[in-house]
Amino acid sequence: MDALTSRPLQVRSFGRLPYEPVWRAMQRFTDHRDAGTLDELWILEHDPVFTLGQAGKWEHVLLPGDIPVVPVDRGGQVTYHGPGQLVAYPLFDLRRLGISVRELVQRIEQSIIDTLARYDIVAARRDGAPGVYVGDAKIAALGLRVRRGCSFHGLAFNVAMDLDPFTRINPCGYQGLAVTQVLDCGGPSALSVVATDLIDTMCAQFGFAATAADARLPEPADA
Repeated sequence: MDALTSRPLQVRSFGRLPYEPVWRAMQRFTDHRDAGTLDELWILEHDPVFTLGQAGKWEHVLLPGDIPVVPVDRGGQVTYHGPGQLVAYPLFDLRRLGISVRELVQRIEQSIIDTLARYDIVAARRDGAPGVYVGDAKIAALGLRVRRGCSFHGLAFNVAMDLDPFTRINPCGYQGLAVTQVLDCGGPSALSVVATDLIDTMCAQFGFAATAADARLPEPADA
């Protein structure tokens, strides 16, 4: 039996929230967790925002217009979040899981690939370019941070959204990179459907047993 089988996972489904409060809550959760803190997976969608990772270059932000640009502490370059995009933040203790950062990335990518396979959509990863692709178009982006052996930030999975804001940036730092979404590839448009399948495939990849948790952001420790 896989040593990871049936570890508990708390899943919080928040609906739609602005970006920055969620980012700050992830930081607090990571900074204050200990060896006994259960791993969590946060599922949500964001108000429109461009986020610029630690390796990000402002030259890749072409025409942001009225969409805010937020520099953040994840890996990677610039990407877009908005309604109709499924965002998942795995708050995992990698030491307890016994996996490396590279394995974390690979298992998240495989979870997305396996989710798309349920809709008969063939997807793949690319060496040196984290994320998941359908043909030449990117359907999901990854941007992670590991602190104190624990992960935060995560993945952005295009489901049924306005893709136009991606034309205002060089997505993930690649000029002219095509993007796509589940709906345009023949899959479902409901985020709830894709979220349920993604939770299932992530549990299979990491050996978790998921339990729904309170859909409220954790408060600051001194609140």
